[in-house]
Amino acid sequence: MTDRYPKSTTPYRLDRLPIVQAFHWRSRSKPPLKTGELVYYGPMPTQYGIGVVRYVAGKRVAVDFRGTGTCNVHEEVIDARYLIPIPDPARSLL
Repeated sequence: MTDRYPKSTTPYRLDRLPIVQAFHWRSRSKPPLKTGELVYYGPMPTQYGIGVVRYVAGKRVAVDFRGTGTCNVHEEVIDARYLIPIPDPARSLL
């Protein structure tokens, strides 16, 4: 049986990113996202991978994931509450 989604060959350790649901306090109490910031899709880090914020339009955020996750999504517009910023100290763990 073949996999439904191809395996990603990302160099990132996506399994180290915590799962953060949209209703969790961490997703609601974060500062507004800015262009150029590194983020990940909180509920399923391995699905989308790590991305760079391209632009913010209200609650919607365009993110360039460059196919770093298992679903090989390259760019997506997502509600800001689903995105978790990656702090500078955590980048070395990935």
